[in-house]
Amino acid sequence: MTEQPSTLYAKLLGETASITWQELQPFFARGALLLVAGTEDLIEVAQAVAQNDQEKVAAWLAAGQLSRADDHHAEDLLTRDPALWAVVVAPWVLAQERTERPPVH
Repeated sequence: MTEQPSTLYAKLLGETASITWQELQPFFARGALLLVAGTEDLIEVAQAVAQNDQEKVAAWLAAGQLSRADDHHAEDLLTRDPALWAVVVAPWVLAQERTERPPVH
């Protein structure tokens, strides 16, 4: 993609939505679901994937901060049914468990 990083970040942020595991299951079945650890910025990861930033993506994969959803993840998400955020970066859907952020004082 040729968009400036800040423009792309804003675009991806605007395309991020709350989603359920049930809605994500078809993407999991196609092998197109990536899970982003709660410690990472979902939009930053999506931006790196969109820009094919292989160095960043490889580092997140190696650290386990980004992973392709597997059967273990699917079973866990089905059992717990947590609130999730997702964004599409074709051909991938990136998802992350929603966490409550502490209030800003």
